[in-house]
Amino acid sequence: MDDPNDRGGGTTPSKENPSTPLSLIAEAFEELARTIKSKDFQDLRLGTFSEACSLVSVLFGCLGIAFKFAEMEYVAKVQDLVQASKTFGTLRNIIDYDVENDTVRKPGSSTRNLRRVRQGLDLIRALFEQFISSDECSLREAASSAYAEVCAPFHTWAIRTAVFAGMYALPSKQQLILKLNETDQSVEREMRRYIDASIPVIEYIDKLYISKNITLDW
Repeated sequence: MDDPNDRGGGTTPSKENPSTPLSLIAEAFEELARTIKSKDFQDLRLGTFSEACSLVSVLFGCLGIAFKFAEMEYVAKVQDLVQASKTFGTLRNIIDYDVENDTVRKPGSSTRNLRRVRQGLDLIRALFEQFISSDECSLREAASSAYAEVCAPFHTWAIRTAVFAGMYALPSKQQLILKLNETDQSVEREMRRYIDASIPVIEYIDKLYISKNITLDW
């Protein structure tokens, strides 16, 4: 689906840390974003999308118990999409199938799994935005704001309470930077790359749901 002649609009991959988790994630999502922006774009390949999402799993693991709920849900849903990619070619294909079979919101359906994965991607996007917004902003403050923005509206009171209580177990900013094998300078650069690249991907997924008259409030 990618246009080999269209390679503009992306950020040049980092040469300093070519194999850090963040640089690999940023590069994968920049490729997805370039595909979406290419002139001949029709849909994202489910296999390519799932592979990029698999790279994000390591981030939830680095955040500890506070984000265990997200890690468990996200990783499982990504694996389900990886399996679905053996049957369905694109993101639109899985949504079309579930719409036709009235299984869009059915637990275990690919459309429901895609919705949860999309929330995970957006949670990381919001966390990164908060993380780099201020040197004074702690990881706990960044994570709490990101969770409140992206996930809390869809969670029960019990889950919200447990998550916010777990925020106190988060590592410090510096500890997270070390876990990701980054420096103070490189971590901001790589996080910005992911933020910029993930937005068009998230927006595209939302447009797919809206095009099928599926609301985004679940």
